[in-house]
Amino acid sequence: MKKKLLYTCLAGVMSAAVLAGCGKAPASSTQAATSNKAEESQDAGQPKDAKEELVFVNYRDIRDLNPHLYAGEMYAQEMLYDTLVSITKDGYAPCLAESWTISEDGKTYTFKIRKGVTFSDGEVCDANAIKANFDAIIENKDRHTWLEMMNLLVGVSAPDAETFVIELSKPYYPMLTELGVTRPFAMISPKAMKDGSTKEGVNAYVGTGAYVLKESVTDEYAIFEANETYWGETPKVKKITVKVIPDNQTRILALEKGEIDLIFGKNMIDADAVNKYKDGSKFTVSLSAPTSTRQIVLNTTNDILKDKAVRQAILHATNRQAISDGVFYGLEAPADTLFSESTPYCKIGLKPYAFDVEKAGQMLDEAGWVMGGNNIREKDGKAMKLSLLYNSDSVTEKTISEYLQSEYGKIGISLEIKGEEEQSYRDNMKAGHFDMVFNICWGTPYDPQSSLSAMRQPVYGDYAAQQGLEDKKEIDEAITEILVSTDEAKRQELYRHVLTRLHEDAVYLPLTYECNKAISSLSLKGVGFTQTQYEVPFGQMYFE
Repeated sequence: MKKKLLYTCLAGVMSAAVLAGCGKAPASSTQAATSNKAEESQDAGQPKDAKEELVFVNYRDIRDLNPHLYAGEMYAQEMLYDTLVSITKDGYAPCLAESWTISEDGKTYTFKIRKGVTFSDGEVCDANAIKANFDAIIENKDRHTWLEMMNLLVGVSAPDAETFVIELSKPYYPMLTELGVTRPFAMISPKAMKDGSTKEGVNAYVGTGAYVLKESVTDEYAIFEANETYWGETPKVKKITVKVIPDNQTRILALEKGEIDLIFGKNMIDADAVNKYKDGSKFTVSLSAPTSTRQIVLNTTNDILKDKAVRQAILHATNRQAISDGVFYGLEAPADTLFSESTPYCKIGLKPYAFDVEKAGQMLDEAGWVMGGNNIREKDGKAMKLSLLYNSDSVTEKTISEYLQSEYGKIGISLEIKGEEEQSYRDNMKAGHFDMVFNICWGTPYDPQSSLSAMRQPVYGDYAAQQGLEDKKEIDEAITEILVSTDEAKRQELYRHVLTRLHEDAVYLPLTYECNKAISSLSLKGVGFTQTQYEVPFGQMYFE
Protein backbone atom coordinates (compact mmCIF):
# COMPACT_ATOMS: atom_id res chain seq x y z
CA MET A 1 0.00 0.00 0.00
CA LYS A 2 1.45 3.37 -0.91
CA LYS A 3 2.13 5.79 1.91
CA LYS A 4 -0.72 8.17 2.54
CA LEU A 5 -0.32 11.87 3.25
CA LEU A 6 -1.99 11.52 6.62
CA TYR A 7 -0.95 7.97 7.44
CA THR A 8 0.52 8.82 10.81
CA CYS A 9 -2.51 10.83 11.92
CA LEU A 10 -4.96 8.20 10.75
CA ALA A 11 -3.11 5.01 11.68
CA GLY A 12 -5.19 4.37 14.77
CA VAL A 13 -8.57 5.36 13.38
CA MET A 14 -7.96 3.62 10.06
CA SER A 15 -7.24 0.34 11.83
CA ALA A 16 -10.58 0.71 13.58
CA ALA A 17 -12.26 1.36 10.24
CA VAL A 18 -10.72 -1.76 8.74
CA LEU A 19 -12.05 -3.86 11.58
CA ALA A 20 -15.50 -2.31 11.77
CA GLY A 21 -16.14 -1.32 8.13
CA CYS A 22 -17.55 2.00 6.91
CA GLY A 23 -21.06 0.88 6.06
CA LYS A 24 -22.24 -0.41 9.43
CA ALA A 25 -25.84 0.25 10.37
CA PRO A 26 -27.76 -0.46 13.57
CA ALA A 27 -28.87 -4.08 13.96
CA SER A 28 -31.85 -5.43 15.85
CA SER A 29 -29.84 -8.45 16.96
CA THR A 30 -26.23 -9.49 17.33
CA GLN A 31 -24.00 -9.85 14.31
CA ALA A 32 -23.75 -13.61 14.70
CA ALA A 33 -27.48 -14.04 15.12
CA THR A 34 -28.19 -11.92 12.05
CA SER A 35 -25.70 -13.85 9.96
CA ASN A 36 -27.05 -17.20 11.11
CA LYS A 37 -30.65 -16.17 10.41
CA ALA A 38 -29.70 -15.08 6.90
CA GLU A 39 -28.00 -18.41 6.28
CA GLU A 40 -31.01 -20.29 7.65
CA SER A 41 -33.33 -18.35 5.33
CA GLN A 42 -31.22 -19.36 2.34
CA ASP A 43 -31.23 -23.00 3.44
CA ALA A 44 -35.01 -22.87 3.89
CA GLY A 45 -35.56 -21.59 0.32
CA GLN A 46 -35.37 -23.42 -2.95
CA PRO A 47 -31.96 -24.65 -4.15
CA LYS A 48 -29.96 -21.91 -5.78
CA ASP A 49 -29.92 -21.95 -9.56
CA ALA A 50 -26.71 -20.27 -10.70
CA LYS A 51 -28.43 -19.02 -13.86
CA GLU A 52 -31.71 -17.77 -12.51
CA GLU A 53 -31.29 -16.81 -8.84
CA LEU A 54 -29.19 -13.93 -7.56
CA VAL A 55 -28.40 -13.55 -3.86
CA PHE A 56 -28.04 -9.89 -2.94
CA VAL A 57 -27.23 -8.35 0.44
CA ASN A 58 -28.30 -5.18 2.23
CA TYR A 59 -27.36 -3.78 5.60
CA ARG A 60 -30.98 -3.41 6.70
CA ASP A 61 -34.49 -4.63 6.03
CA ILE A 62 -36.51 -3.54 2.98
CA ARG A 63 -38.89 -1.74 5.37
CA ASP A 64 -42.06 0.05 4.18
CA LEU A 65 -42.21 -0.13 0.37
CA ASN A 66 -45.13 2.28 0.00
CA PRO A 67 -43.91 4.14 -3.12
CA HIS A 68 -45.48 7.43 -2.03
CA LEU A 69 -43.53 7.65 1.24
CA TYR A 70 -39.85 7.69 2.09
CA ALA A 71 -39.15 4.89 4.57
CA GLY A 72 -38.46 1.94 2.27
CA GLU A 73 -35.32 0.82 0.51
CA MET A 74 -35.22 2.56 -2.83
CA TYR A 75 -33.62 -0.32 -4.73
CA ALA A 76 -36.60 -2.51 -3.72
CA GLN A 77 -39.14 0.13 -4.73
CA GLU A 78 -37.39 0.36 -8.12
CA MET A 79 -37.92 -3.39 -8.54
CA LEU A 80 -41.66 -3.25 -7.87
CA TYR A 81 -42.89 0.04 -9.31
CA ASP A 82 -42.74 2.08 -12.48
CA THR A 83 -43.00 5.81 -13.15
CA LEU A 84 -44.39 7.76 -16.09
CA VAL A 85 -40.94 8.36 -17.56
CA SER A 86 -37.48 6.86 -17.15
CA ILE A 87 -34.23 8.77 -16.75
CA THR A 88 -31.41 7.47 -18.96
CA LYS A 89 -27.89 8.60 -19.85
CA ASP A 90 -29.38 9.99 -23.06
CA GLY A 91 -32.21 11.88 -21.34
CA TYR A 92 -35.85 10.98 -20.68
CA ALA A 93 -37.39 7.81 -22.10
CA PRO A 94 -40.93 6.39 -22.14
CA CYS A 95 -42.01 4.14 -19.30
CA LEU A 96 -45.69 3.93 -18.30
CA ALA A 97 -46.17 6.91 -20.60
CA GLU A 98 -45.47 6.04 -24.24
CA SER A 99 -45.10 9.70 -25.14
CA TRP A 100 -45.82 13.20 -23.87
CA THR A 101 -46.20 16.77 -25.04
CA ILE A 102 -45.51 20.02 -23.23
CA SER A 103 -47.53 23.14 -23.95
CA GLU A 104 -45.75 26.20 -25.37
CA ASP A 105 -46.01 28.03 -22.06
CA GLY A 106 -44.49 25.05 -20.22
CA LYS A 107 -47.43 24.71 -17.85
CA THR A 108 -49.31 21.69 -19.21
CA TYR A 109 -47.94 18.17 -19.62
CA THR A 110 -50.03 15.63 -21.54
CA PHE A 111 -49.04 11.97 -21.31
CA LYS A 112 -50.22 9.13 -23.52
CA ILE A 113 -50.36 6.06 -21.29
CA ARG A 114 -48.97 2.76 -22.51
CA LYS A 115 -51.70 0.26 -23.45
CA GLY A 116 -51.97 -3.27 -22.13
CA VAL A 117 -50.11 -2.72 -18.84
CA THR A 118 -51.48 -4.30 -15.69
CA PHE A 119 -50.41 -4.28 -12.07
CA SER A 120 -49.25 -7.63 -10.75
CA ASP A 121 -52.67 -8.10 -9.07
CA GLY A 122 -54.42 -7.87 -12.46
CA GLU A 123 -55.65 -4.27 -12.08
CA VAL A 124 -55.37 -2.26 -15.31
CA CYS A 125 -52.76 0.50 -15.28
CA ASP A 126 -54.44 3.18 -17.37
CA ALA A 127 -54.80 6.96 -17.00
CA ASN A 128 -57.43 6.50 -14.32
CA ALA A 129 -55.05 4.40 -12.22
CA ILE A 130 -52.34 7.01 -12.75
CA LYS A 131 -54.71 9.73 -11.59
CA ALA A 132 -55.65 7.69 -8.50
CA ASN A 133 -51.96 7.59 -7.60
CA PHE A 134 -51.51 11.33 -8.08
CA ASP A 135 -54.65 12.00 -6.04
CA ALA A 136 -53.17 9.93 -3.20
CA ILE A 137 -49.87 11.80 -3.42
CA ILE A 138 -51.58 15.19 -3.52
CA GLU A 139 -53.65 14.26 -0.47
CA ASN A 140 -50.36 14.09 1.44
CA LYS A 141 -48.97 17.23 -0.22
CA ASP A 142 -47.30 18.61 2.90
CA ARG A 143 -45.01 15.56 2.95
CA HIS A 144 -43.74 16.32 -0.54
CA THR A 145 -43.13 20.07 -0.46
CA TRP A 146 -39.41 19.51 -1.04
CA LEU A 147 -40.59 19.08 -4.64
CA GLU A 148 -41.27 22.52 -6.03
CA MET A 149 -43.66 20.85 -8.46
CA MET A 150 -46.08 20.26 -5.58
CA ASN A 151 -46.16 24.00 -4.89
CA LEU A 152 -46.85 24.77 -8.54
CA LEU A 153 -49.42 22.04 -9.15
CA VAL A 154 -52.84 23.29 -10.26
CA GLY A 155 -54.40 19.89 -10.90
CA VAL A 156 -54.35 16.53 -12.67
CA SER A 157 -56.93 14.88 -14.89
CA ALA A 158 -57.62 11.81 -17.01
CA PRO A 159 -59.75 12.94 -19.99
CA ASP A 160 -59.83 9.32 -21.16
CA ALA A 161 -58.23 6.00 -20.27
CA GLU A 162 -55.16 6.70 -22.39
CA THR A 163 -54.54 10.35 -21.51
CA PHE A 164 -53.18 11.87 -18.31
CA VAL A 165 -52.71 15.62 -17.86
CA ILE A 166 -50.75 17.67 -15.30
CA GLU A 167 -51.32 21.43 -15.06
CA LEU A 168 -48.94 23.82 -13.31
CA SER A 169 -49.24 27.49 -12.37
CA LYS A 170 -45.75 28.18 -13.77
CA PRO A 171 -43.32 26.34 -16.04
CA TYR A 172 -40.96 24.05 -14.14
CA TYR A 173 -37.86 22.72 -15.86
CA PRO A 174 -37.05 19.74 -13.49
CA MET A 175 -40.59 18.38 -13.97
CA LEU A 176 -39.68 15.22 -15.92
CA THR A 177 -36.78 14.47 -13.57
CA GLU A 178 -39.07 14.53 -10.56
CA LEU A 179 -41.59 12.31 -12.34
CA GLY A 180 -38.83 9.84 -13.22
CA VAL A 181 -37.08 9.37 -9.86
CA THR A 182 -37.92 6.51 -7.53
CA ARG A 183 -40.46 8.28 -5.33
CA PRO A 184 -43.01 9.63 -4.71
CA PHE A 185 -44.38 9.45 -8.29
CA ALA A 186 -44.23 5.67 -8.68
CA MET A 187 -47.47 3.83 -9.39
CA ILE A 188 -49.11 1.33 -7.03
CA SER A 189 -52.26 -0.64 -7.76
CA PRO A 190 -55.36 1.30 -6.64
CA LYS A 191 -56.55 -2.01 -5.12
CA ALA A 192 -53.59 -1.86 -2.73
CA MET A 193 -54.54 1.58 -1.44
CA LYS A 194 -56.52 2.12 1.75
CA ASP A 195 -59.79 3.68 0.59
CA GLY A 196 -58.00 5.46 -2.24
CA SER A 197 -55.27 6.75 0.04
CA THR A 198 -51.61 5.89 0.70
CA LYS A 199 -51.02 8.53 3.36
CA GLU A 200 -51.51 6.09 6.23
CA GLY A 201 -49.99 3.09 4.48
CA VAL A 202 -51.00 0.50 1.88
CA ASN A 203 -52.50 -2.98 1.99
CA ALA A 204 -49.89 -4.58 -0.28
CA TYR A 205 -46.85 -3.68 -2.35
CA VAL A 206 -48.22 -4.15 -5.86
CA GLY A 207 -46.77 -2.42 -8.90
CA THR A 208 -46.14 -2.88 -12.61
CA GLY A 209 -42.39 -3.43 -12.27
CA ALA A 210 -40.14 -6.26 -13.36
CA TYR A 211 -40.35 -8.06 -10.01
CA VAL A 212 -42.91 -8.90 -7.34
CA LEU A 213 -42.27 -9.38 -3.63
CA LYS A 214 -43.05 -13.00 -2.77
CA GLU A 215 -41.87 -13.27 0.82
CA SER A 216 -40.09 -11.28 3.51
CA VAL A 217 -39.07 -11.77 7.13
CA THR A 218 -38.18 -8.55 8.94
CA ASP A 219 -34.45 -8.07 9.47
CA GLU A 220 -33.72 -11.47 7.90
CA TYR A 221 -34.47 -11.71 4.18
CA ALA A 222 -36.77 -10.82 1.29
CA ILE A 223 -37.49 -12.80 -1.87
CA PHE A 224 -38.41 -11.20 -5.18
CA GLU A 225 -39.48 -13.10 -8.30
CA ALA A 226 -39.86 -11.99 -11.90
CA ASN A 227 -43.27 -10.49 -12.64
CA GLU A 228 -45.00 -12.87 -15.05
CA THR A 229 -47.19 -10.07 -16.40
CA TYR A 230 -44.41 -7.48 -16.79
CA TRP A 231 -44.95 -5.30 -19.85
CA GLY A 232 -41.23 -4.78 -20.55
CA GLU A 233 -38.32 -7.06 -21.31
CA THR A 234 -38.38 -10.10 -19.04
CA PRO A 235 -35.36 -10.07 -16.69
CA LYS A 236 -32.90 -12.93 -17.08
CA VAL A 237 -32.54 -13.30 -13.32
CA LYS A 238 -35.83 -14.88 -12.25
CA LYS A 239 -35.37 -14.81 -8.50
CA ILE A 240 -33.57 -12.39 -6.20
CA THR A 241 -33.03 -13.21 -2.54
CA VAL A 242 -31.96 -10.28 -0.39
CA LYS A 243 -30.16 -11.18 2.81
CA VAL A 244 -29.93 -8.69 5.67
CA ILE A 245 -26.35 -8.51 6.95
CA PRO A 246 -25.68 -5.29 8.90
CA ASP A 247 -21.95 -5.73 9.40
CA ASN A 248 -19.51 -4.82 6.64
CA GLN A 249 -16.97 -7.55 7.34
CA THR A 250 -19.67 -10.21 7.60
CA ARG A 251 -20.93 -9.19 4.15
CA ILE A 252 -17.43 -9.56 2.71
CA LEU A 253 -17.03 -12.99 4.32
CA ALA A 254 -20.38 -14.07 2.85
CA LEU A 255 -19.15 -13.02 -0.60
CA GLU A 256 -15.88 -14.88 -0.06
CA LYS A 257 -17.80 -18.05 0.89
CA GLY A 258 -20.04 -17.82 -2.17
CA GLU A 259 -23.17 -17.25 -0.06
CA ILE A 260 -23.99 -14.03 -1.91
CA ASP A 261 -23.40 -12.87 -5.48
CA LEU A 262 -23.45 -9.10 -5.20
CA ILE A 263 -22.65 -6.24 -2.82
CA PHE A 264 -23.81 -2.91 -4.23
CA GLY A 265 -24.00 0.68 -2.96
CA LYS A 266 -22.06 3.75 -1.88
CA ASN A 267 -21.96 2.77 1.77
CA MET A 268 -22.20 -1.01 1.46
CA ILE A 269 -18.53 -1.59 0.70
CA ASP A 270 -15.61 0.02 2.50
CA ALA A 271 -12.59 1.34 0.65
CA ASP A 272 -10.37 -1.41 2.05
CA ALA A 273 -12.48 -4.11 0.40
CA VAL A 274 -12.54 -2.30 -2.94
CA ASN A 275 -8.79 -1.74 -2.79
CA LYS A 276 -8.23 -5.40 -1.91
CA TYR A 277 -10.25 -6.83 -4.81
CA LYS A 278 -10.07 -4.22 -7.57
CA ASP A 279 -6.93 -5.62 -9.20
CA GLY A 280 -7.59 -9.24 -8.31
CA SER A 281 -9.14 -12.09 -10.26
CA LYS A 282 -11.52 -13.41 -7.62
CA PHE A 283 -14.36 -10.86 -7.99
CA THR A 284 -15.49 -8.11 -10.32
CA VAL A 285 -15.20 -4.59 -8.89
CA SER A 286 -17.23 -1.79 -10.49
CA LEU A 287 -17.05 1.94 -9.72
CA SER A 288 -19.36 4.67 -11.03
CA ALA A 289 -18.65 8.26 -11.94
CA PRO A 290 -19.17 10.77 -9.07
CA THR A 291 -22.73 10.60 -7.78
CA SER A 292 -22.82 13.06 -4.87
CA THR A 293 -20.65 15.17 -2.59
CA ARG A 294 -19.62 14.20 0.93
CA GLN A 295 -19.57 17.46 2.85
CA ILE A 296 -19.67 19.23 6.21
CA VAL A 297 -22.22 22.02 6.70
CA LEU A 298 -21.14 25.05 8.77
CA ASN A 299 -23.85 26.75 10.83
CA THR A 300 -23.69 30.48 10.12
CA THR A 301 -25.81 31.29 13.18
CA ASN A 302 -23.08 29.99 15.50
CA ASP A 303 -21.28 32.78 17.41
CA ILE A 304 -17.93 31.70 16.00
CA LEU A 305 -18.95 30.51 12.54
CA LYS A 306 -21.08 33.58 11.78
CA ASP A 307 -17.83 35.21 10.63
CA LYS A 308 -17.25 34.34 6.98
CA ALA A 309 -13.48 34.70 7.41
CA VAL A 310 -13.53 31.97 10.08
CA ARG A 311 -15.50 29.64 7.80
CA GLN A 312 -13.12 30.31 4.93
CA ALA A 313 -10.14 29.64 7.21
CA ILE A 314 -11.59 26.25 8.16
CA LEU A 315 -11.91 25.36 4.48
CA HIS A 316 -8.27 26.30 3.93
CA ALA A 317 -7.28 24.22 6.98
CA THR A 318 -8.87 21.03 5.60
CA ASN A 319 -6.70 18.65 3.61
CA ARG A 320 -9.22 17.04 1.30
CA GLN A 321 -6.54 15.19 -0.66
CA ALA A 322 -5.34 13.58 2.56
CA ILE A 323 -8.86 12.43 3.37
CA SER A 324 -9.28 11.07 -0.16
CA ASP A 325 -6.01 9.13 0.03
CA GLY A 326 -6.04 8.10 3.67
CA VAL A 327 -9.69 7.11 4.11
CA PHE A 328 -10.77 6.19 0.59
CA TYR A 329 -7.52 5.09 -1.11
CA GLY A 330 -8.26 7.70 -3.75
CA LEU A 331 -11.52 6.00 -4.76
CA GLU A 332 -13.42 9.14 -3.76
CA ALA A 333 -11.71 12.13 -5.35
CA PRO A 334 -11.20 15.26 -3.24
CA ALA A 335 -14.10 17.67 -3.68
CA ASP A 336 -13.18 21.23 -4.62
CA THR A 337 -16.75 22.53 -4.77
CA LEU A 338 -20.23 21.70 -3.50
CA PHE A 339 -21.09 19.92 -6.77
CA SER A 340 -18.68 18.22 -9.15
CA GLU A 341 -18.13 19.89 -12.49
CA SER A 342 -19.78 16.89 -14.16
CA THR A 343 -23.09 17.94 -12.54
CA PRO A 344 -25.33 19.90 -14.94
CA TYR A 345 -24.87 23.69 -14.73
CA CYS A 346 -21.97 23.37 -12.27
CA LYS A 347 -18.90 23.75 -14.47
CA ILE A 348 -18.51 27.45 -13.78
CA GLY A 349 -14.82 27.83 -12.88
CA LEU A 350 -15.06 28.33 -9.13
CA LYS A 351 -11.67 28.67 -7.44
CA PRO A 352 -11.17 25.91 -4.84
CA TYR A 353 -10.12 26.68 -1.27
CA ALA A 354 -6.54 25.41 -1.43
CA PHE A 355 -5.16 23.53 1.55
CA ASP A 356 -2.97 26.13 3.27
CA VAL A 357 -2.51 25.88 7.02
CA GLU A 358 -0.41 29.03 7.17
CA LYS A 359 -3.07 31.04 5.38
CA ALA A 360 -5.79 29.58 7.61
CA GLY A 361 -3.88 30.64 10.72
CA GLN A 362 -3.29 34.11 9.32
CA MET A 363 -6.99 34.55 8.53
CA LEU A 364 -7.94 33.52 12.07
CA ASP A 365 -5.39 35.97 13.48
CA GLU A 366 -6.81 38.77 11.36
CA ALA A 367 -10.33 37.83 12.49
CA GLY A 368 -9.22 38.41 16.09
CA TRP A 369 -8.83 34.75 17.07
CA VAL A 370 -5.33 34.64 18.56
CA MET A 371 -3.57 31.69 20.16
CA GLY A 372 -4.22 31.51 23.91
CA GLY A 373 -3.66 29.06 26.72
CA ASN A 374 -3.66 25.31 26.05
CA ASN A 375 -2.99 26.09 22.35
CA ILE A 376 -6.62 27.11 21.83
CA ARG A 377 -7.42 30.37 20.08
CA GLU A 378 -9.37 33.04 21.94
CA LYS A 379 -11.24 36.22 21.13
CA ASP A 380 -12.71 38.59 23.71
CA GLY A 381 -12.20 35.96 26.39
CA LYS A 382 -14.06 33.27 24.42
CA ALA A 383 -12.29 30.06 23.44
CA MET A 384 -12.51 28.79 19.87
CA LYS A 385 -14.44 25.61 20.62
CA LEU A 386 -16.68 23.99 18.03
CA SER A 387 -18.49 20.64 17.77
CA LEU A 388 -18.89 18.33 14.78
CA LEU A 389 -22.00 16.14 14.63
CA TYR A 390 -21.82 12.83 12.77
CA ASN A 391 -23.88 9.69 12.28
CA SER A 392 -22.49 7.17 14.78
CA ASP A 393 -23.53 4.34 12.43
CA SER A 394 -20.93 5.56 9.92
CA VAL A 395 -17.39 4.47 10.69
CA THR A 396 -16.24 6.65 7.79
CA GLU A 397 -17.65 9.82 9.37
CA LYS A 398 -16.12 8.89 12.72
CA THR A 399 -12.73 8.36 11.08
CA ILE A 400 -12.85 11.72 9.30
CA SER A 401 -14.07 13.44 12.48
CA GLU A 402 -11.13 12.14 14.49
CA TYR A 403 -8.70 13.23 11.80
CA LEU A 404 -10.16 16.74 11.63
CA GLN A 405 -10.16 17.00 15.41
CA SER A 406 -6.42 16.30 15.35
CA GLU A 407 -5.63 18.60 12.42
CA TYR A 408 -7.72 21.57 13.55
CA GLY A 409 -6.17 21.29 17.01
CA LYS A 410 -2.78 22.10 15.47
CA ILE A 411 -3.99 25.59 14.49
CA GLY A 412 -5.82 26.31 17.74
CA ILE A 413 -9.37 25.13 16.97
CA SER A 414 -10.80 22.85 19.65
CA LEU A 415 -13.16 20.44 17.92
CA GLU A 416 -15.49 18.23 19.94
CA ILE A 417 -16.85 15.31 17.92
CA LYS A 418 -20.32 14.01 18.70
CA GLY A 419 -21.72 10.80 17.25
CA GLU A 420 -25.47 10.14 17.43
CA GLU A 421 -27.61 7.32 16.04
CA GLU A 422 -29.09 8.04 12.64
CA GLN A 423 -32.53 9.35 13.58
CA SER A 424 -31.23 11.60 16.36
CA TYR A 425 -28.48 12.86 14.08
CA ARG A 426 -31.00 13.69 11.36
CA ASP A 427 -33.42 15.35 13.79
CA ASN A 428 -30.70 17.59 15.21
CA MET A 429 -29.42 18.43 11.74
CA LYS A 430 -32.89 19.43 10.54
CA ALA A 431 -33.50 21.52 13.68
CA GLY A 432 -30.16 23.32 13.32
CA HIS A 433 -28.78 21.93 16.59
CA PHE A 434 -25.18 21.77 15.41
CA ASP A 435 -22.06 23.85 14.84
CA MET A 436 -20.79 21.61 12.05
CA VAL A 437 -22.50 18.51 10.68
CA PHE A 438 -21.82 15.82 8.07
CA ASN A 439 -24.17 15.70 5.12
CA ILE A 440 -24.26 14.71 1.46
CA CYS A 441 -25.87 16.51 -1.44
CA TRP A 442 -28.84 14.79 -3.08
CA GLY A 443 -26.76 13.31 -5.89
CA THR A 444 -27.72 12.10 -9.35
CA PRO A 445 -30.21 12.75 -10.86
CA TYR A 446 -31.50 15.20 -8.24
CA ASP A 447 -28.60 17.66 -8.43
CA PRO A 448 -28.26 20.50 -8.52
CA GLN A 449 -31.95 21.44 -8.61
CA SER A 450 -33.30 19.37 -5.70
CA SER A 451 -30.41 20.12 -3.36
CA LEU A 452 -30.82 23.83 -3.97
CA SER A 453 -34.62 23.74 -3.83
CA ALA A 454 -34.53 22.04 -0.42
CA MET A 455 -32.26 24.78 0.96
CA ARG A 456 -35.26 27.13 1.05
CA GLN A 457 -37.05 25.19 3.80
CA PRO A 458 -36.10 23.03 6.80
CA VAL A 459 -35.74 19.71 4.97
CA TYR A 460 -32.18 18.95 6.09
CA GLY A 461 -29.54 21.09 7.79
CA ASP A 462 -29.00 23.55 4.93
CA TYR A 463 -31.89 25.85 5.81
CA ALA A 464 -30.85 26.29 9.43
CA ALA A 465 -27.17 26.62 8.55
CA GLN A 466 -27.82 29.43 6.08
CA GLN A 467 -29.92 31.60 8.39
CA GLY A 468 -26.90 33.74 9.33
CA LEU A 469 -26.15 34.71 5.72
CA GLU A 470 -26.83 38.32 4.82
CA ASP A 471 -27.74 37.24 1.29
CA LYS A 472 -29.95 34.28 2.29
CA LYS A 473 -33.13 35.92 0.94
CA GLU A 474 -31.43 36.79 -2.33
CA ILE A 475 -30.10 33.23 -2.73
CA ASP A 476 -33.55 31.73 -2.10
CA GLU A 477 -35.20 34.05 -4.60
CA ALA A 478 -32.62 33.14 -7.24
CA ILE A 479 -33.19 29.42 -6.62
CA THR A 480 -36.93 29.87 -7.05
CA GLU A 481 -36.31 31.75 -10.30
CA ILE A 482 -34.05 28.95 -11.52
CA LEU A 483 -36.78 26.36 -11.10
CA VAL A 484 -39.36 28.22 -13.19
CA SER A 485 -37.01 29.66 -15.80
CA THR A 486 -37.64 28.70 -19.43
CA ASP A 487 -34.55 30.49 -20.74
CA GLU A 488 -31.57 28.12 -20.71
CA ALA A 489 -28.97 30.89 -20.78
CA LYS A 490 -30.66 32.79 -17.98
CA ARG A 491 -31.00 29.59 -15.94
CA GLN A 492 -27.26 28.92 -16.30
CA GLU A 493 -26.47 32.46 -15.19
CA LEU A 494 -28.72 32.10 -12.16
CA TYR A 495 -27.02 28.84 -11.24
CA ARG A 496 -23.66 30.57 -11.57
CA HIS A 497 -24.83 33.31 -9.21
CA VAL A 498 -26.22 30.97 -6.54
CA LEU A 499 -23.31 28.53 -6.61
CA THR A 500 -20.79 31.39 -6.48
CA ARG A 501 -22.55 32.97 -3.51
CA LEU A 502 -22.64 29.69 -1.57
CA HIS A 503 -19.00 29.00 -2.44
CA GLU A 504 -17.78 32.42 -1.34
CA ASP A 505 -19.97 32.35 1.77
CA ALA A 506 -18.18 29.10 2.73
CA VAL A 507 -21.30 27.47 4.16
CA TYR A 508 -20.19 24.08 2.85
CA LEU A 509 -16.94 22.24 3.39
CA PRO A 510 -16.78 19.74 0.50
CA LEU A 511 -14.71 16.65 1.34
CA THR A 512 -14.90 14.04 -1.42
CA TYR A 513 -17.05 13.11 -4.38
CA GLU A 514 -18.85 9.86 -3.59
CA CYS A 515 -19.13 7.12 -6.17
CA ASN A 516 -21.29 4.03 -6.35
CA LYS A 517 -19.50 0.72 -5.81
CA ALA A 518 -20.18 -2.93 -6.57
CA ILE A 519 -18.35 -6.20 -5.91
CA SER A 520 -19.78 -9.26 -7.61
CA SER A 521 -19.01 -12.87 -8.39
CA LEU A 522 -17.21 -13.43 -11.68
CA SER A 523 -20.16 -15.31 -13.14
CA LEU A 524 -22.55 -12.39 -12.67
CA LYS A 525 -22.50 -10.12 -15.70
CA GLY A 526 -24.19 -6.85 -16.55
CA VAL A 527 -23.40 -5.18 -13.22
CA GLY A 528 -23.37 -1.44 -13.80
CA PHE A 529 -24.92 1.84 -12.78
CA THR A 530 -27.83 3.97 -13.96
CA GLN A 531 -28.62 7.67 -13.82
CA THR A 532 -30.42 7.06 -10.54
CA GLN A 533 -27.77 6.30 -7.93
CA TYR A 534 -30.18 4.38 -5.67
CA GLU A 535 -31.22 1.85 -8.31
CA VAL A 536 -29.63 -1.58 -8.47
CA PRO A 537 -30.12 -2.49 -12.15
CA PHE A 538 -31.07 -6.13 -11.71
CA GLY A 539 -32.89 -6.09 -15.05
CA GLN A 540 -29.63 -5.90 -16.99
CA MET A 541 -27.85 -8.61 -14.98
CA TYR A 542 -27.39 -12.24 -15.95
CA PHE A 543 -25.23 -15.24 -15.09
CA GLU A 544 -22.70 -16.80 -17.41
